[in-house]
Amino acid sequence: MQYPCPRRVLASEAISAVCHRSFMLGRIRGLRWWVIFTCFLATTINYLDRQCLSVTAAVLSKEFGLSNADYSSIITFFLFAYTLMQAVSGRIIDRIGVRTGMALSILIWSFAGILHAFAQGLWSLRIFRFLLGFGEAGNWPAATKVVSEWFPGRERALAVAIFDSGSAVGGIVAAPLIAALTLHYGWRPAFLITGSLGLVWLWLWLWIYRKPEEHPRITKEELQWIRQGNANQLEPQGAVVTWTGLLRVRAVWGVILGRFLTDCVWWFYVYWLPKYLADVRGFTLSQIGAMAWIPFVAVDLGNVGSGWISGRLMRRGFSLNAARKAVLLLAAAGMVAALPAGTTASAALCLGLIAVACFSYAAWGTMMLTLPCDLFDARMVASVSGLSGMGAGLGGILFTWAIGVVVDRFSYQPIFVAAGLLPLLAMLTVQCLIPEVRRMAGAGAAAHRSGEGVS
Repeated sequence: MQYPCPRRVLASEAISAVCHRSFMLGRIRGLRWWVIFTCFLATTINYLDRQCLSVTAAVLSKEFGLSNADYSSIITFFLFAYTLMQAVSGRIIDRIGVRTGMALSILIWSFAGILHAFAQGLWSLRIFRFLLGFGEAGNWPAATKVVSEWFPGRERALAVAIFDSGSAVGGIVAAPLIAALTLHYGWRPAFLITGSLGLVWLWLWLWIYRKPEEHPRITKEELQWIRQGNANQLEPQGAVVTWTGLLRVRAVWGVILGRFLTDCVWWFYVYWLPKYLADVRGFTLSQIGAMAWIPFVAVDLGNVGSGWISGRLMRRGFSLNAARKAVLLLAAAGMVAALPAGTTASAALCLGLIAVACFSYAAWGTMMLTLPCDLFDARMVASVSGLSGMGAGLGGILFTWAIGVVVDRFSYQPIFVAAGLLPLLAMLTVQCLIPEVRRMAGAGAAAHRSGEGVS
């Protein structure tokens, strides 16, 4: 039996000790950007798990004999759980903290994603999709709260854009990856592999995330920068509100309805685009894998571009309100590109118009996700974000149900018309309910004084 050289053992132990000490005690410059990058990875995995159904929809429909209405019902089960848990998870995360809340969320949705590999038909797909929505709902309230804790005002839009762009990257990667896995190994391994990624991410999250003031690896300069930027963010202790208290505030309804009228359009592109390309444009699974990712590249550009533009406008002297509203107005106008997408005879032009609409939606979505950080106390951010996500989910449920009925009875064209007009109504609604984007000083205390108390 051979024994390792003692000198090599000692050298190895010394190197390990030095690396461990550096790993645990070293300060990281710009740590907040590493933290938000971790949220970006979580959002990417979130959409990989979500997109696995839409990419394999044609295969599943053929194997299990699913109609468009059946497929719509599977999505609705996901959206029902997702909608319910948006508000609940936001409230829970405000109570137990982001670190634990995000970990529980991704643990639940990863196991739910894996369970899809064992589906036997319509009802098992509905149940597993419900569990996936139950877990995935926590991602956005948690990530939005991360932004409120780690970033000052002028950086928030870009930080939101970074983590939210994971949805686009997930969509970009999902189409070719899941199509390739399905073609080579079958759809069950595709669900199994994508569902397992979140369990790997969980280790990274538990290592990297703490609040800024509790993090052992943050530099003094960065902590001071965050504190100065958020100096007026917290209201007096005890000014904590209930859901009913928040719903008394007009600005909360502005965020809720702004997402209610637009996120449903995004669900259409996420869940129905591959099926539309197969049913109407005659795309094969390999062609879907080669082309369906294109609109998601536009989403990625829209996310990061809108966050950068908003911050740039503020640095050039624009007010917070002007910077956010300018991006919202341009985004609402850009989403009108969906109107002619369903009528053009060219598949390439159709994808191009959808890409423009997706770019614009991403810009709109980034601003809407940033507004809770801009408007409300940090202790309310996840709750407000969760309520707005609940509104988005309700819109998604109604729109998804309508899509299944309309497509089975008529065509996709009425859906494209609605997708082009709803954002204009959303812009008008947001402007009426949030005439000025500014910190809602005293909103929490006012709701608390209204007699609602702490739930």
